[in-house]
Amino acid sequence: MSDQTNNTSRRLVAVVVTHNRLDKLKPTVDRLLDSDPAHLHAVVIVDNASTDGTAAWLATLTNPHIDLVTSKVNLGGAGGFETGMRHAVAQHDPDWLVVMDDDARPFPGALEAFHDLPPEKWDAIAAAVYFPDGRICEMNRPSRNPFWHWRLFLRTFRKGRNGFHIPHDEYEKDGCPIDVTSFVGFFISREALRTAGYPDGRLFLYGDDGLYTLGLSRAGGRIAFLPQVAFEHDFTTFGGSGAAKGQRFRPLWKIYYHHRNLLLLYRMAAGWLFWPALLIVLPKWYSKVRHHDGARRQFLRLMTRAVVDGLFNRLDVTHAQVLRMAGPEPTE
Repeated sequence: MSDQTNNTSRRLVAVVVTHNRLDKLKPTVDRLLDSDPAHLHAVVIVDNASTDGTAAWLATLTNPHIDLVTSKVNLGGAGGFETGMRHAVAQHDPDWLVVMDDDARPFPGALEAFHDLPPEKWDAIAAAVYFPDGRICEMNRPSRNPFWHWRLFLRTFRKGRNGFHIPHDEYEKDGCPIDVTSFVGFFISREALRTAGYPDGRLFLYGDDGLYTLGLSRAGGRIAFLPQVAFEHDFTTFGGSGAAKGQRFRPLWKIYYHHRNLLLLYRMAAGWLFWPALLIVLPKWYSKVRHHDGARRQFLRLMTRAVVDGLFNRLDVTHAQVLRMAGPEPTE
């Protein structure tokens, strides 16, 4: 990568993964194509076997900066990012990649802000991610690994997730080093790819970003949270109402991937402390059954299989098998 500091010295390629969310994808593509071509060389879109008209709409796009990769099967977010990142590197030879879900997109000026950053200081950069209404998107709040930083470890006992996730006031500052972040507005240098390789597509969904970024940090990669670069995330996975609002998984099959992959992440983060930590983690997870009226049997079936497969590092379960475990989606 060039050491020049002008804002066109880095070839940046975006990777977007989509599956059956055309209404979310359209504004994301529009926002990316509104970017100055000097700031974004290409947009690689991985269509994960969508059946909602996405393929037909993508076929109408004539912008030469669009590079479409179509999968015949749904590879999940993890498989999509692995496929898209490999394709982007092979076809476009970028200095940096920026990855995002189909329901996430840079705010105007975000890519220009990225190019204005010093190019040599960091191997990867996490953007500040907000909901469309301006609230901080908690699921995309970066963190430090408390098992690597003992002051954070002690603070985590007092404050829970607020003990290791970066404080909200960091969003008003100039940035800070982090260990773990999400694949929403995540900028990855070629040096980072040489250090950590590509995400593990077998994870399918959830945790692939945490495992990847934590692995990069463990290997010596330097990751920063830089709020000068801002993304929005139109996130709708959790539903429910009343006490269950924000706690109920929709669709139910996501329960499996979320918890299996979190176990893998926790083991990487905690080392030998992973086993005593399970005594705290598992009861909290199983208590979520109370938020799944009408689907408690499915919840417990998916959760138990997720725990077993996570503990034994089983990544060969097919998505079809997970769908069968989940059964039909309950109606409220």
